[in-house]
Amino acid sequence: MTQRDPAVEARLDLGLLDYWYPVLPDWAVRDTPVGITRLGQNIVVWRDGDGGIHALEDRCPHRGARLSLGWNLGDRVACWYHGVQVRGDGTVADVPASQDCPMARERTVRSYPAVERAGAVFLWFGLDPAAPAPALDLPEQLVSEDYSHFLCSAHWRCNHRYAVDNVMDPMHGAYLHAVSHSMAEGDKAAEMRTRRTPTGFIFEKTTQSGVNFDWVEFGETNALWLRLAIPYHKRFGPGGPFGIVGMATPVDAVNTMVFFWRVRQVTGWRRNVWRFLYRNRLEGLHWAVLEQDRVVLEQMAPDARDQEFLYQHDVGLSRVRKLMEKKAREQVTRLTQAAA
Repeated sequence: MTQRDPAVEARLDLGLLDYWYPVLPDWAVRDTPVGITRLGQNIVVWRDGDGGIHALEDRCPHRGARLSLGWNLGDRVACWYHGVQVRGDGTVADVPASQDCPMARERTVRSYPAVERAGAVFLWFGLDPAAPAPALDLPEQLVSEDYSHFLCSAHWRCNHRYAVDNVMDPMHGAYLHAVSHSMAEGDKAAEMRTRRTPTGFIFEKTTQSGVNFDWVEFGETNALWLRLAIPYHKRFGPGGPFGIVGMATPVDAVNTMVFFWRVRQVTGWRRNVWRFLYRNRLEGLHWAVLEQDRVVLEQMAPDARDQEFLYQHDVGLSRVRKLMEKKAREQVTRLTQAAA
C-alpha cells in the first residue's frame, strides 16, 4: 500500500484551490437563494435584481444558521432565523432586531467571486479569500462564436479524482462504451504517448486517429479542464468532430459534480440544424454514455487507488495525478504557514 501524506490527500480529496470551478448550471439559480456544498464548503448562491450572480459562505454571522434558508433581497440575503441581512461582499447590511448592533457594517462572511460562462455558474476558490480573482480563462470551444455547445451536468457519488482519471483514460472508450454510436469502432489495443501543449499536455494513441476516443487533453489555465474529440459520421449532422470539454468539481471527499460541454464547430444554418438534431436524436445517447461512466466509478472499491496496478495506457492519468499532488503539497505548505 502506498504511503501518502494525509494533509495532501485531504487537500486533493476536497479539490485544489486558486482555480475557477463550475458549481451549477445557470438555470439552477433563479430568485430563491440556493444552498450548495462545493470543495467541502457550504455556499449560498443567488441573483440580484439585474440577474447578477452572488455567492457567500452559507452561514449567518449571528448564530450560524444557513443563509440559503432565508430571503433574496437583491444585493443581499436575509437570514430566516433573525432577519440579519448580509450583502454579496460579505458585509452585514442590517440587523433589524437590534438598533446600533456592532455586527452591522462588519465584513464577517466569506464572499466568492462569481461569473456566468457557457451556461454555468463559476466560483473562484482562492487560497487567500481576500485576494482578487483573475478573469476566467476557458477553452475556445466554450467562448468562441465558431462553436455551439450544450452543457450536461450530473452528480456522481465518487471522489472527483476518479472522474478526472476516467477522462484521462482514452482506452476505456473501446470497452466500456463499445456499443455507443460514436465509439463502436477502432482497435481494442493501442500504443500511447504524451505531447505537450501551451496549457498542459495531450495523451493520445499512436496507432489510430480519428476513429474512436483516441486522445484527451489536460489543460490548466486558471481552471482545470479536459478536452477530447470523437469523430462523427455525416448522418449525425453538420460540423466537425464531436468535442467534449469536461470539468469535475468536488462536492466533498465522496461526491462530485461533473460538467461536460458537448461541442461542435458550426455556424449559421448548420448551427441550427446541429442543435435541433442534438436535442431530438442525440442527447439521450450521450447521457447513456455518461451513465456507463457513473455506474463504474460509483462502484469502485473504497481503496481502489491503493490496490491498482497501472500500465502503459495509464501514463496520462498518472501524469495528472503527479501534477495535482505537487500543487496540493505546495498549497498545504502555504496554508500551514499562513495559519502559523
